[in-house]
Formats: sequence, structure tokens, C-alpha cells
Amino acid sequence: MLEVDLHSHSTYSDGLLTPAELVTRAHGHGVKMVALTDHDELSGLTEARVAAEARGMRFIDGVEISVSWASETLHIVGLNIDPLHSELAGGLSKVRAGRHIRAERIAADLERAGIAGAMAGASTYARNPDLLSRAHFARYLVERGFVKDTSTAFKRYLTKGKPGYVEHQWATLPEAVRWIRAAGGAAVIAHPGRYKLMNKDREAMLGEFRDLGGAGVEVVTGSHTVDQYATWARYAQRFGLKASAGSDFHGPGESYLDLGNLPDLPYGLVPVWGEF
Repeated sequence: MLEVDLHSHSTYSDGLLTPAELVTRAHGHGVKMVALTDHDELSGLTEARVAAEARGMRFIDGVEISVSWASETLHIVGLNIDPLHSELAGGLSKVRAGRHIRAERIAADLERAGIAGAMAGASTYARNPDLLSRAHFARYLVERGFVKDTSTAFKRYLTKGKPGYVEHQWATLPEAVRWIRAAGGAAVIAHPGRYKLMNKDREAMLGEFRDLGGAGVEVVTGSHTVDQYATWARYAQRFGLKASAGSDFHGPGESYLDLGNLPDLPYGLVPVWGEF
């Protein structure tokens, strides 16, 4: 198993654990290099770094940026960034402002679907009011008994074509890669197997990402199957991209994989963390 986990979330975005609790859990699972990659937010990095260094772990400053590309929402992880870089911080501030507008529209749509109080209810799960996300609405739907778990909440209410799904314009792919690179980081396409793209669109996305200076693709991640490990390993090699690995952990009971519960990268790939 890998001793590296480069994709995780804390209470500063839509995770259930504080940054320190997250690092403590990762350490208990044998992780030696960990990244915190909250959605469009950098505020939890200092707390996570202090906790990691106290346990002798290598900590990687990270972020996960929401991107609109064609008709799909992509997530681009920035690793080994300078969290104080002004261009990155300014770009993320703009993305967070858009998140609040989207949250209000989600709540209004759920209200029309007969679910009252969604904005206030979801807000009780969000430590960071600037990062009210679909995960917080999902937790509220579970609390109210509309669904049995957050996975069902997404499927029934919060994905494309469902009552609580709201189209939104996030950052562009060039913006996200530029912000990450300006901050000295490596840009990585997160969980690519989750995007509903035809093969030609996958190739267009990867080609554009590479040409913009993108560094890698998440090959081993919580939502990928074993077959998808192999598929995205081939894409990484074909497009000259390095490979990353991360559980995409959000919290106990809400994630595909726990922190550190990751298999080794497929043979022949160059790990993105080798340059850290």
C-alpha cells in the first residue's frame, strides 16, 4: 500500500474532520506524506502542517479548484503550492464568491421541490460559510430523512437533471492551471474517471491540460475502479503526465476509501510527488 495520500478535505471545505484530526487519522493509517486539498480554500493548511510536522510526516500544501470545461465541471488539484501567493489567493476568492450564489440557487430549487429550510440547514454543517457545497446540502437531506445517506442525496437531488442541481460557471482550465503554476505548484486532474466524457473529449481535455503546463493526473483515487487505474495509467503515459494518488477522503462513512488505503501506482508511471 502507498504511504502517500495527496487528496483530502477538512472542515474548511466539505470534510467532516478538522485539519488536525484529518492528519492524525492519516498518521494512524500509516501515511507518511499527506496533502490537504480543500475546495477553493487555503485556510486549513497551517493547522494541518503543524499537526503533520508534530508527527514527523511530510506535509504538502494543496487545494482543489472547481473548473468549468465544455459542459463538465472538472476538479484540478494544486500540490506543493505557496498558499501565500497573491494570484492564487485572488483567484480562489473569486471562485468562493460564486459558490455562495450557487448555494442560494440550490436552496431555492430544493424549496420548490418541497424541501424547506435547506439554506439554513446546510449552513449548520459548514464551518466555513464561504464554502457551502452540495455535500452540506446532502447532509441536511439525510438529517431531514429525505434520503438514507449522502450518496443517495447526490443521486436523487444534487446531480445533473435532479431538483437541486444548479449549473454554474467556475474558473476556466487555463485560469486554474495558471494560478497553481504561479504559486509554484503542480496541477493535477482529480478523479478523471468520474467525468462523463467521451474518448475524444478526454483526449481534448488531457491535451489542453498538458499544453497549459499541467503536471499530472490522479490515477489511483477513491472513486476509481481497478480497471480505471489501468485506463488512466495509459492516458498518463500517452500524454506525458505524471501520476498522482489520493483517497479524496471527506470523512468516516462518506468516502470511497479511507486515508492511506490506496494501492501502489501501476507499474511504469512517474509519481508526481517525486519532485516534491
